[in-house]
Amino acid sequence: MRGDAVAGRLLLIYEEEARRLEAAKDFAPDVLRSAARLVRRFVEDYHETVEEKFVFPRFEKSAKPLTELVAALRQHHQAGRLLTDDIQRLSASETLATAEGQARLAKSLRLFVRMYRPHALREETVLLPALHDVLDEKANAELAETVEHEEQTLLGERGASAVVDEVARLEREVGIHDLAKLLPR
Repeated sequence: MRGDAVAGRLLLIYEEEARRLEAAKDFAPDVLRSAARLVRRFVEDYHETVEEKFVFPRFEKSAKPLTELVAALRQHHQAGRLLTDDIQRLSASETLATAEGQARLAKSLRLFVRMYRPHALREETVLLPALHDVLDEKANAELAETVEHEEQTLLGERGASAVVDEVARLEREVGIHDLAKLLPR
């Protein structure tokens, strides 16, 4: 599952756009709208939905200590969807013409990043590794097959690869694609 890694790259776009909004520099509302659409389509409608349908229930039924983490992750999913609604609304409205509107958008972007970064890291370092304790080899293979089917169904033939290409295009548009330029100087 590449969901958290793709989400991480979208967070970089959100951070760059928030930084520009806060510094009253040129920002790219079209890129921001596209990034928010990808967050909705890939992160929320695909990645999180797969987790909610196929991963979280395995922990909730097992009465393992990770049930509290799963409950918090579910709450994050709901809060993230509300923030995405807000980001989409604010980035598509006339409020971008005002400093107040830009500040509200930057705040929503920062709130999303602040919540989602630790969320994704906990999934990657705690929850997903624990799947090996919850699932046997056969169940793990079946889950992988189910996730792949969901990816093809929801994202099309190229699946996550097409989304990664789109994220790379957005990174180029906001100038954060060249890793050499991101070195501290």
